[in-house]
This record gives sequence, C-alpha cells and structure tokens, in this order.
Amino acid sequence: MRRADRLFMIVQAFRRGRMLTAKTLSLELEVSERTIYRDIADLQGAGVPIDGAAGVGYVMRPGFDLPPLMFTLDEVSALAAGVRMIMAFGGDAMRDAARGALDKIESALPDDKVKASDGLRLFVPPFLIDPPHRVMIDRINRAVERNEVLEMEYADEAGARTTRTIRPLALIFWGKAWTLIGWCELRNDFRMFRVDRIHSLAETGRIKRPLPKQSLAEYYRLLEKKECAPLPAEMRGGIGDPR
Repeated sequence: MRRADRLFMIVQAFRRGRMLTAKTLSLELEVSERTIYRDIADLQGAGVPIDGAAGVGYVMRPGFDLPPLMFTLDEVSALAAGVRMIMAFGGDAMRDAARGALDKIESALPDDKVKASDGLRLFVPPFLIDPPHRVMIDRINRAVERNEVLEMEYADEAGARTTRTIRPLALIFWGKAWTLIGWCELRNDFRMFRVDRIHSLAETGRIKRPLPKQSLAEYYRLLEKKECAPLPAEMRGGIGDPR
C-alpha cells in the first residue's frame, strides 16, 4: 500500500468519530504500530486536528475537510462522471453546484489528475430533461432540505388528477425519472410521486418536521418489511435523519 493511500485511510477511519488506538489501526491497515505512530505524527504536522497520545488512543476533532489532492485518479474520474450525470439529469441549481464543486477540486489537483477528469470518455446528452422540469426538481429539492410542505396537482398513470398536500422526505433518481417520496395528507400515508407527472407545484411556507411515524426512516423500515430484504446502503445513507 502506498503511504499516501495509508494516510488517506487513517483520516477516513478517524472521520467515523470515535477514538482509535495505534494497535487498532495497525491491524486494520496491516502495518506496524510504529508505522501508525509515525503516520499520525506526520498528519498532525500537516495540520490534521488529531488529538491523543501513544498508549491512550487518538481522536480527530470534527469539521476537518480532506484535501482533494488525496483523491486517486479513479476517484477523480468518478467525480467527473457524476458531475456530467447531474448536469444532464439534475435541476439547474444541482448542475451549477456540481460543476462548482468539481472546479474547486480540480483547482487543487496536479495536472495529471485534471487531465483524467477532462479526458473522461463518458458523455451524457444535456437535453434529456426540459427546462421546466429542471426548475421543478430544484424546487422540490429545496423543500426536502427545509421540510417545507408542498401543494401540488398530480396525475396518476391513467391521467387522473388530484390535488395533494405533501410533506416531502426525499428525491430519488431511477435512471429515467425522478420521484418524490413524501407523506401525503390526502391519503394519510407515504406515497411516491413521479416528478414528471406533477402539473403544478406551490410552496406553502409551512415548515413541518414529520413525526417519527411519518419520517423517511419509517418509510425505509416499512419498505424493508414489505420486500423482506434490507435496502442498499446507498439508499439508507440518511436513515438516521429524523426527517
């Protein structure tokens, strides 16, 4: 294992938020404790906020951002691919944020990694989602982040329209369509809505955090129970969120 990769993995281990001993890290990374002590000293010297002492354990203070210089070529390529997909399928605000994030990362990367990003041979046509649809995605995403109640006119698969008041919980992209998961006050239950079937949308200005039985964690729990199988870790990333 390259030393740079080992340092990266040590920082990632500390970002879990718990105290770690040199022995624990040495077993995980398959190196000697002496090597771990030296690596931690180097990280501390570079400004990484790791506190502790040999024989006791170490912990990293919260709020530390990993320098993008430590991304591998494969990771840079994956980030570039993700940006291109967001630019093609996301809302305008999502697209601008993704592009801005990649610009910041590339500004701190060595030339070979920037070239890997620019030379990625993965293309996504930018015209797959029309402008009004992009605006709708951004509006829903903001409402999800703020726990803002939405009112909308929605058409089902048969074209029948209903007016819904929704407490938005999450946006999910399925490769062809975005869907909104929310608590529907009309049905008094969880519902999933395809964004491209929303004919009108209004922000109410009402901020309402869902009750535990109306939360995203509860939705996932019920979904797992229905499917009799755990959800992928990627979907469960925010399951601890009370929303």
